[in-house]
Amino acid sequence: MSTPAQAPRNSPWRRDPAPTSLGDRIVRFRDPLHTHEALPPFPAYVKRPAPIAPTPTVTPKTRIVPPRFADVRGRRVVMLETAIGDSLYATGEVAGPLLRDATRIRGRNTDCFGYNSRSRSLYQSHPWVLGVRRDGRAFGVILETTYSFEIDLRAGIVLACDGPSPGVVVLERDSPEEVLGVLAELTGTMPMPPLWAIGYQQCRWSYEPDDEVRRIASEFRTRQIPCDVIWMDIDYMRGFRCFTFDPEEFPNPAKLCDDLHAQGFRGVWMIDPGIKVDAGYGVYAQGRDGDHFVKADGAQGGGEYHGSVWPGPCAFPDFTRARTRQWWGDLYNDFIAHGIDGVWNDMNEPAIFDGPGKSMRDDARHDADAELGGPDAHARYHNIYAMQMVRATREGILRARPEHRPFVLTRSNFLGGHRYAATWTGDNTSNWEHLRLSIPMALNLGLSGQPFVGPDIGGFDGNADATLFARWMGIGALLPFARGHSIKTSVPHEPWSFGEECERVCQLALRRRYRLMAYLYTLFREASQTGLPIVRPAFFADPRDPSLRTIDHAFLLGRDVLVVADVNPPGKRLAPGSKPGGVLASWREFDIVDACAELPKLYIRPGAIVPIGPDVQHTGEILAAGNGTTSAERTLLVAPDEHGAARGVCYDDAGDGFGYQSGEYVLTEYVFETGKITGRVIEGKMAVPSDYAITRV
Repeated sequence: MSTPAQAPRNSPWRRDPAPTSLGDRIVRFRDPLHTHEALPPFPAYVKRPAPIAPTPTVTPKTRIVPPRFADVRGRRVVMLETAIGDSLYATGEVAGPLLRDATRIRGRNTDCFGYNSRSRSLYQSHPWVLGVRRDGRAFGVILETTYSFEIDLRAGIVLACDGPSPGVVVLERDSPEEVLGVLAELTGTMPMPPLWAIGYQQCRWSYEPDDEVRRIASEFRTRQIPCDVIWMDIDYMRGFRCFTFDPEEFPNPAKLCDDLHAQGFRGVWMIDPGIKVDAGYGVYAQGRDGDHFVKADGAQGGGEYHGSVWPGPCAFPDFTRARTRQWWGDLYNDFIAHGIDGVWNDMNEPAIFDGPGKSMRDDARHDADAELGGPDAHARYHNIYAMQMVRATREGILRARPEHRPFVLTRSNFLGGHRYAATWTGDNTSNWEHLRLSIPMALNLGLSGQPFVGPDIGGFDGNADATLFARWMGIGALLPFARGHSIKTSVPHEPWSFGEECERVCQLALRRRYRLMAYLYTLFREASQTGLPIVRPAFFADPRDPSLRTIDHAFLLGRDVLVVADVNPPGKRLAPGSKPGGVLASWREFDIVDACAELPKLYIRPGAIVPIGPDVQHTGEILAAGNGTTSAERTLLVAPDEHGAARGVCYDDAGDGFGYQSGEYVLTEYVFETGKITGRVIEGKMAVPSDYAITRV
């Protein structure tokens, strides 16, 4: 960032005269005209590790330039100047190109059905910007506000928010990877998911009745298309009442779960925040009697806040209170006792059909705990409503089933919410624009601290065709969260729904994913330890190379695999689908399934060793082959560098549970030199997988 010119004497802009150091090259700035004894707690920092980082004996020269603050038309505005050659990224869940220069977004969690690249606000809000300088060094900016905000990157970095003047944290490091490591130290890291959650997952709004769920599961196994999870959308409920089951369509959920488990499937079931106002409905009665719901104010004149969602008039739990989160979490005790494996929290912006902007009124009242800032209007807590919901959900599931790792998916979230739930990119559309958006959306969410992310493969709204669906499956099968999902009014969107050729491509794409599972699982473990995203922009291979900074059709899977996708519709020339140049030009093409032109091309980094697992139908087969661990049959793909050497690591544990936290895991390093390969344990006390084949690339 360059040093800005001196502001004129009568300028409204002002600077913090006494910024606070949070560690080495991490500084918090405050508006000098809006000082407080202490800023309200910023939810991303709940459970923040301390200390952040030791300050080295010699502090590197910093290029952090203090931001300027101003009040503009009733809003608090912060401006940071950038230098020529700086490239800006992240900003959370955004639809558009990877490079965010010259863009403007609004940070207000919004039910944005039918969004496109012109939509300014989506389902999640991440007040965070990642900058990469001309020389490859990097910086990050956090706007400490939970109110609605704007990020304007059309001329430097201009941040505006609707609430009190925020704090601004600016940090810098020598690379984008290091900046994301600091972000993880500030906001926490993603918990390690169960292995099955990394498998392919199939959903529709809705598979009903329960025999249709069984039929879909049977089709996957009969057709030998790998899959781990079938999802239950909202129609399994009795009149859309959460934590209930339709007595005719889903009369015996425990039997359905048992039947799925017998075929190697898991089940994930939806729970929304809207609780039907019905005195005879136990969940509503408990919430009313326990005073657990958000209060109305203004036009509704006090009492409970009510808004219409799928069940009709609903009340909404006040997740900003610990006692309400405890109550909500305890509702999962009986629910998951049926054998339910994971939970999907949807509609949690919160989406309200008859509310302003399809959401809750800003003057509704929350009785928030001091941890989050104390009682205040919904305007303050709107963006973290979903984050606190999934916090309650995860903690409740963990109490009910402490021997298993919870899996929670959320549509809405906030910076730091990756500690509680995975996410997807919302209600996308079955068209080529949304296929192209899949990659940069996943990348920018990863650059905003959310590693476990992916789109609805095939598109949620509308009808895919065979070419679009096959191409999308090839890409989606290589993103961290891999789920096919579609609206009830669409044609069927299963891998076999578009003919034999599409089915063949989907089968190959998913076999690829499962053979890469050992490598993927290792990347998930790395994300849980360091905060690094699982899928990374191509420029991570060389942050100094400007030619890699705008690439939207390719991405890195970890450090060692490059994925190059064709995102162009047949017969139309759009962005080039060729392999990137620069340092990536020397990466070598490989594959682990039969050749297929519809699948993205894979390349391995010279000097890398990538672990490849067996060809299976679901992750349970991996655990069975590994005697209850992920260390099943293994092939090592070895790509020697110019010196004939290569190195790689592989992580193994039980695939579930928390034994890994007490050393029940193994991180193995493989080294290839002088034509031979050796393996040694770096960490952990599990037995070392000793049987592996070698394939040179």
